[in-house]
Amino acid sequence: MKRISQYKKLFGIEKEIDLKMLKKQYRNLVKEWHPDKFQEGDAKREEAEVNSRAIIDGYHFLVSIAPETTAANLEAYTETITNSGIADYNHKGLVLEITFLDGTTYEYFGVAKPIYSKMINSNKLNRFAKRTIYPNYTYRKSKRALQEV
Repeated sequence: MKRISQYKKLFGIEKEIDLKMLKKQYRNLVKEWHPDKFQEGDAKREEAEVNSRAIIDGYHFLVSIAPETTAANLEAYTETITNSGIADYNHKGLVLEITFLDGTTYEYFGVAKPIYSKMINSNKLNRFAKRTIYPNYTYRKSKRALQEV
């Protein structure tokens, strides 16, 4: 959740993510912080390189969790959570990463340690996730996929 709020703050987003507004803000920030705008050896150039990387990362992250993106990928997501069991999971901070048997991986944001503990101690892992995790947390498809052995 911290990551989401940091990126929203960077782009000046207060509520729900609007892709049109996000793209406009992205373009303005890239123009302002593009490293080529500064002379070689200028201290501002190094700052611009760091900021431009953060802007690009933030943009791609926010696009991946935007309502329009979620809606566009809803059919594939529903197919995965309905028909594919959980192959692996990992919890770090407030991010729960679940890899499914079909090879796709999703990240769920804001999952606190007590919820994760309840999930791993549940005798019906898939059922717990379907009732507690999937409908209640912001998610995005991760680039990581199940490694074929």
